[in-house]
Amino acid sequence: MSEKQMLKGGEFLIKETLAQDIFIPEEFNEEQRMMAQSCREFTETQVVPQMDQLEKHDRKLLTSLLKEAGQLGLLGIAIPEAYEGFGQNFVTSMLTTEEMGKGFSFAVAFAAHTGIGTLPILYYGNEAQKQKYIPKLASGEFIGAYCLTEAEAGSDANSGKSRAILSDDGSFYTLNGVKIWITNGGVADVLIVFAKINDDKNLSAFIVEAASKGITLGPDEEKMGIKGSSTVQIYFEDVKVPAENLLGERNGGFKIALNILNLGRIKLSGATVGAGKGVIAHATAYAKERKQFTSAIANFGAIKHKLAEMNIRNYAAESLTYRASQNIDDATEALVGGGMDKGIASVEAMRQYAIEASIAKVFGSEVLDYIVDEGVQIYGGMGYSAETPVERAYRDSRINRIFEGTNEINRMVIVGELLKKAMKGEIDLLGPAMAVAKELMGIPEFGSTTTDYFEGKKKMIVNFKKAILMVAGAAVQTFMDKFADEQEIMLHLADMVCYTYAAESMLLRIEKQQLTHPDKSLDVLKDTADVYFYDVAALIHKHGNDAVNAFAKADERQAMLMGMKRFTKSEQINTVAARRRIAERMIETGKYVS
Repeated sequence: MSEKQMLKGGEFLIKETLAQDIFIPEEFNEEQRMMAQSCREFTETQVVPQMDQLEKHDRKLLTSLLKEAGQLGLLGIAIPEAYEGFGQNFVTSMLTTEEMGKGFSFAVAFAAHTGIGTLPILYYGNEAQKQKYIPKLASGEFIGAYCLTEAEAGSDANSGKSRAILSDDGSFYTLNGVKIWITNGGVADVLIVFAKINDDKNLSAFIVEAASKGITLGPDEEKMGIKGSSTVQIYFEDVKVPAENLLGERNGGFKIALNILNLGRIKLSGATVGAGKGVIAHATAYAKERKQFTSAIANFGAIKHKLAEMNIRNYAAESLTYRASQNIDDATEALVGGGMDKGIASVEAMRQYAIEASIAKVFGSEVLDYIVDEGVQIYGGMGYSAETPVERAYRDSRINRIFEGTNEINRMVIVGELLKKAMKGEIDLLGPAMAVAKELMGIPEFGSTTTDYFEGKKKMIVNFKKAILMVAGAAVQTFMDKFADEQEIMLHLADMVCYTYAAESMLLRIEKQQLTHPDKSLDVLKDTADVYFYDVAALIHKHGNDAVNAFAKADERQAMLMGMKRFTKSEQINTVAARRRIAERMIETGKYVS
């Protein structure tokens, strides 16, 4: 078998990814599936039946459920064995995150604990800090929370006002400040708190024990959704924090915050995929049971359209999430092989794939919002009743577009990081962009068709990427160092990138299944790709035209609009028939189809 080709973060835009080089969910082994089954059983038997009580801000119940998850080993999936965890890779932890994502707001508490509440210590802590806290966080003896946000410091986290004053003898810090929107704040034992030391310009991070004198918890916030998670304000008044509880380096907290957010972003995508599968199963079952005009509504074309579209979008989200997760695992493994510490390697790998993490966050959260909305619609009036699971799913989904950096911020990150990598010489965007600009001046290809399914779709992907490079190259050339101020153009470009990455991930997944199981029928999956490619070609065309019209003029504008039309050309397909076939398979199996 040939050696796997590793692309750098963002490099998918200018280089071809081979199907054999990506990971697909169909490849999970028996051990991984057993871990997923444990999460599924815990969610179905312990969490979902108690959601009504959890949503009453029952901190005692939330604490007991988190501790029970710890006793089952579910909190320690990604924790090294040296700290009493299972030592599983990132892809496996993503699978368990997906399964827990079906647990409504408990999934938020679980993700906050296992991710931002634990991993800062694992990745940035010294050995003494790891030995003291990680085993207890892995077992559930301690519950973790992450305290970054302040009233005037949301997206601009480094502008926080919290202060830690170092004592004259250097033995402790006196911490003062107020943190808001703290997930698990009402039940946490260990807090990761960000504050500036003395008059420092940048944040530092501290491990603060919640039982410390001077810490006051506010009441649980009354929220639109995720009511079963504890979200509070935490007040720090002259809290004494031992000097040895400084996490990482002084002034290094902002870096910790950013890198942990990269982790949180892609993990959130995994949770939304799981939640999406849950809603799809509920909506499909209801459509089969609910009768109108003497027929199950599942037999109606309008309902089939909705079910199929829910499935198509979730399949795209699932495909790109696991593709990016394996990138992070591969990069971590390569860095460890080069002699880097595992924790530092994990952080660096996530930093390298910050673009893909932001794509996953934006795409996954918006797909789930679509799915829950259509889920309510399929239930009709009953979907508005608190007695149905789709009502809760609808409320719980909305926060995902705000969590871990708003989707607008993440769209800026996607484009900004691509350009930053290009300027640093980490990836070559300039050469391919210039090649596309030159191609615009040439004679377009005609008649170069192929009968091979995958080759035809790959050509579309190549053209989608050309459309992105054409717009980005011309826009940067027009605005130069002022380009970052053109947020609307950046948003259009980000959507073009997201659609392209999703389409490519979906296609590679299907192709890999054909390579590994040549006798398997892929008809429904090809229907899925056909519909998705047809739709995103039109969406990329629209975003591309809107971006071009925002800055290009005269002949340049005309040439680019003609190029956009050329690069987003799609074969005509019967999307009605394709969606019907997908929906009929869903109705037959009663669940999400992949």
